This record gives sequence, C-alpha cells and structure tokens, in this order.
Amino acid sequence: MSLMQRITMFLRSPKGQQLVERGRREMAKPGNQQKLKGLAARFSNRRR
Repeated sequence: MSLMQRITMFLRSPKGQQLVERGRREMAKPGNQQKLKGLAARFSNRRR
C-alpha cells in the first residue's frame, strides 16, 4: 500500500475526520490566520 493510499484511508477514518475538523476550527481563528500569512510570506521571500 502506498503512502498516499494510507493517508487517504486515515483522512476518511473517524479519527482523521476529527483531526481535519480540528484543523478547520483552528484556521477559522483570526490569530492563526495571521501567523500562517506571516509564515507563508517568510517562505516566499526565501525562495527569491
């Protein structure tokens, strides 16, 4: 079984669904969105 298949199976499982939902709730918070934007900006500046 490939890694992608195992990841897909996990994400479809009840535990995987809980993890996905938790991630969505965390990303809905404005503070976390700002942190992610800052992180993305730092990585995009490194590549140039």
